[in-house]
Amino acid sequence: MTEGRQPRRDGGRGDANRGGGRGRDGSNRGGGRDRDGRGFGSRRDDAGRERSGSRGSGGPRRGHSQHAPSERSRQGDPARLTAYEVLRAVADEGAYANLLLPQVLRRRHLHGRDAGFATELTYGAIRMQGLYDRIIAIAAARPVASIDANVVDTLRLGAHQLLGMRVPEHAAADQTVALARQVNGAGAATLVNAVMRRISERSREEWLEAVTDGVTDPIERLSIEESHPTWVLKALRQALLGHGTSTATTIDADLAALAHAHNAPPKVTLVARPGLATLDELTERGGEPSRLSRVGVVRESGDPSSIAAVRNGRAAVQDEGSQLIPLALVDVPLEGAAADAPWLDLCAGPGGKAGLLAGLAVQAGRDLVANEVSDHRAGLVRLTLRPAVEAATEAGTTIEVRTGDGRDVGDEEPARYARVLVDAPCTGLGALRRRPEARWRRQPHDVSDLTPLQHALLASAIDATISGGVIAYATCGPHLAETIFTVKDVLKKRDDVELIDAREYLRDASGAPIEHVGDGPMVQLWPHLHGTDGMFLALLRKR
Repeated sequence: MTEGRQPRRDGGRGDANRGGGRGRDGSNRGGGRDRDGRGFGSRRDDAGRERSGSRGSGGPRRGHSQHAPSERSRQGDPARLTAYEVLRAVADEGAYANLLLPQVLRRRHLHGRDAGFATELTYGAIRMQGLYDRIIAIAAARPVASIDANVVDTLRLGAHQLLGMRVPEHAAADQTVALARQVNGAGAATLVNAVMRRISERSREEWLEAVTDGVTDPIERLSIEESHPTWVLKALRQALLGHGTSTATTIDADLAALAHAHNAPPKVTLVARPGLATLDELTERGGEPSRLSRVGVVRESGDPSSIAAVRNGRAAVQDEGSQLIPLALVDVPLEGAAADAPWLDLCAGPGGKAGLLAGLAVQAGRDLVANEVSDHRAGLVRLTLRPAVEAATEAGTTIEVRTGDGRDVGDEEPARYARVLVDAPCTGLGALRRRPEARWRRQPHDVSDLTPLQHALLASAIDATISGGVIAYATCGPHLAETIFTVKDVLKKRDDVELIDAREYLRDASGAPIEHVGDGPMVQLWPHLHGTDGMFLALLRKR
């Protein structure tokens, strides 16, 4: 197979569920405590009202700092330094926060509450930077573009502590200025001190009023309030309507709920890979069986790596929606000679869905080929599938990981495979909870750049499927051009494949159909409705 034609996938996948955004006590609701025992989570209750004692609640405002200059911190604490380091790597090196942050936490030996604080600070500052930059510009009385980028990152961290976490004002200001003094210099620390003082003079609600004053367009206003690029919100609005999720009367409320869900820290969800681990192994250390996935477990807190099955690869961290894709593919009955044919994961990297599909293949007694275009990502797939490879060897079947361009497989191995998974490279607009930088890194032209590849991969998958076999085409985003339009465009040119109603096979852990996934035959999951990443699925049968 020819290498190098299929672009590397940028991580627009829903598999890397890192459970970010938890408090120092590991909770998912921001209810942790700082080192003085004060809370640092959301300032608002479930109804959106400010909690008692917050700024804007009618009580007296606290000053910028209660410490004399000689008593103030001279260096940032390790949790804030960790967040700063990740923000700089995201900006300067194109790093992915959910991949880099765990490495930095381990290197700095941060655990428990400190790790939770650093996680919430990192993710929150990146997610909400669109809002915070407008606030910083007003507080600094200058455009954000005129401030050094590394100082802006420090100010975003400070703004999130003041406006998005329950960090006391004096602690947020003191520690942010100390961080600036350490990483930006004394001159920058003076600016940071002044800006933090200005930000602390208003509550979050007051700042929202200030930055949206005069904004009449509802999309633009939502873009500011929920910190999303306007093009992303417009695309999501079209997707909600196009997938049959919203109507003309519900679309505004649905879009607002979706955007808000993107800013809520996701829960930690685990998968017990079939034949390799059990749900009991995962729940005995905390957590409950998933209501959506029959092989999933949901945890409110805790480090997944503390579980032996996760450490040795028999289980893994994986979004519930991502788990449902291989399960649905395997549940579709095969016809004719397809029952004896091997299975294929056409775009297997980095290996989340491949790991689940491999376990299912071993259970079914079928061989599996996991194909990936990138050598590096193929290496990750090999690491992920190692326990399944050992189990397959014992069962007398094979699991092969190979490097190659998925667009060539249909020509090189026509009509060979019974079940083919196409987890297509995509913009990842359904995984904005876990990929906080994606909303700022992605651009509208990325959609048109990716759709030819998506068309070619789906066509190759159909060619590689034996008569009576099944193809699952999936993306971790709802954009219509990457989902419904891609499938329909490919089907227009073929008479050897037909759509299956995926609603029949997208079932929860009890076996009941999952609701609110659209009118069929293609289905779409949503963060605000299902608590999953925004996974799309189309099932097709080769005639």
